[in-house]
Amino acid sequence: MPIKIPNDLPARAVLDQERVPVITEDLALRQDIRPLQIALLNLMPDKIRTETQLLRVLGATPLQIEMTLLRAGSHESKNTSQEHLTAFYKTWEDVRDRNFDALIVTGAPIEHLPFEDVTYWRELTAIFDWTRTNVYSNLFICWGAQAALHHFHGVPKYDVGSKRFGVFRHRVLKPFEPLTAGFDDFFFVPVSRYTEVRHDDVAKVPDLEILVESEESGLCLIQDVAHRRFYMFNHLEYDAETLLGEYRRDRSTGLETALPFNYFPDDDPELTPRMTWRAHRNLLFGNWINMMYQGTPYDLSRLGRTD
Repeated sequence: MPIKIPNDLPARAVLDQERVPVITEDLALRQDIRPLQIALLNLMPDKIRTETQLLRVLGATPLQIEMTLLRAGSHESKNTSQEHLTAFYKTWEDVRDRNFDALIVTGAPIEHLPFEDVTYWRELTAIFDWTRTNVYSNLFICWGAQAALHHFHGVPKYDVGSKRFGVFRHRVLKPFEPLTAGFDDFFFVPVSRYTEVRHDDVAKVPDLEILVESEESGLCLIQDVAHRRFYMFNHLEYDAETLLGEYRRDRSTGLETALPFNYFPDDDPELTPRMTWRAHRNLLFGNWINMMYQGTPYDLSRLGRTD
């Protein structure tokens, strides 16, 4: 089934080229079906790249999805044009009276800051609290996952020194959980961060369960089943050249970022990067969508009134 997007969204050209099923607003109006209502709170500077990556993988799932793109209203974006933001994005204030089947919160390149020093932290925590009554399920990614864990459970983050950067092998600890159903025992995941959440801190929280981790790069995926919250610290949504772009950007600004681990053939940055995570990317998001579809009420107005 296709993902419903605005008629003129720039991501459509990329998705059409890649044969990702999409449906425009005009065509969707002719169908008698309730699409899943998913909001994407995009905190990344390059919003078009990030929205395209997530629309690509959501469009590969078997259900119709209607996306609402959100940005932080208390932060001025400097890397995405105002025309794009005005045409395609809303703020939380615009949608706070609505209900959603799901909310995805991306990462943000602000890991060096304490959570409370982030300019939009007050708005973000208000959104986190709003999800308790207005959103059925949540997927938090990278810094967004760290921020949500800190808010809901007081779990800290730690600096890891040099950038943890590359494609690392991960191990599935809970292979029979719905979110990891069908996963291989080991699989590869792109990692790009300067901070981490530690195993011992998560293990102290009764509601949290570790699903996937790596000996080299640490925690990857945890869940809070009771509240239908899922925390992904890494980037299965990345496309093949995302780490390459980050590597070139870092080097051009003078950062001594090491070559991404296990990414280029023969560690030669002149060769085309390998994409070794596509199947598990689609599987993770497909499992999450399926879990949501089976549990969310048809009438979203029931959210907050019934579990």
